[in-house]
Amino acid sequence: QVELVESGGGSVQPGGSLRLGCEISGFTYAYYSMGWFRQAPGKEREAVACINSGGTTTYADSVRGRFTISEDAAANTLYLQMNSLKPEDSGMYYCAADPTTWSGLPRPAAFRYWGQGTQVTVSS
Repeated sequence: QVELVESGGGSVQPGGSLRLGCEISGFTYAYYSMGWFRQAPGKEREAVACINSGGTTTYADSVRGRFTISEDAAANTLYLQMNSLKPEDSGMYYCAADPTTWSGLPRPAAFRYWGQGTQVTVSS
């Protein structure tokens, strides 16, 4: 049974940092495309960062240079390091996985498996 469990969300001031984690079980993520998505109230879910089974990473223009997606094989965990956070980064952040080797930033509908989400709030 595939399961994705996010952690690490919270409230932070602008300019601060957070690291999100996504604990993975039920599959070998090395063969999957993995991604972080976010959704703000009243807005569509959007891709933030993705890493495919070949290790290629892709970032949304709005977060490139500030966010880093990475994997820890030993811990079976996907991470999103978020630095220099801005109020517009606020929203529910979701981890997602799909057995297809996607490239670029696929639409949310392209991913089969999802976590329950973790809230990130950036506010002074």
